[in-house]
Amino acid sequence: MRKRTTVCGILFVLLGLGLYFGSGRESVTALIPSFLGAIFLICAAIATTEKRRMHAMHAAVLFALIGFAGSVGGLVGAFKALGGTAPENATATYGRAVMALLCVIFIVAAVRSFIAARRARNAA
Repeated sequence: MRKRTTVCGILFVLLGLGLYFGSGRESVTALIPSFLGAIFLICAAIATTEKRRMHAMHAAVLFALIGFAGSVGGLVGAFKALGGTAPENATATYGRAVMALLCVIFIVAAVRSFIAARRARNAA
C-alpha cells in the first residue's frame, strides 16, 4: 500500500503542477492537488516502519476522503460538460474531476488492502 500511496502522491503533485503552469500561473489554488500529493508522500515516508504503517495509511485515506469531498464538484461539472453545458473554467473543472477520480481509486484500493490485511491478521 505504501507504493500505491507514493505513486498517487507523485500523480497528485504532477496534476497540480500541470494545472498551475497550464493555467498560466494565475492562481495558487491550482496547486491544491500538489499539496495533497505532498501529504501522500509524507504518509508514505512515515509508513516505512511496521509500527507506523497502519496509522500512516489510514491518515492517507482520510486525506483522500477530504480531497474527494473538495473535488467532487469537478465530476459534476465534467458530466454537465458531456451533456452540452460548457464549464465556466474548463481547466479547473477537469482538473478537479481528475483529482476526484484519483482519490476514489486510492480509497477503493486502500479499503481492499485494509480488508486483506485484517483477514491475514485474523488467519494468523
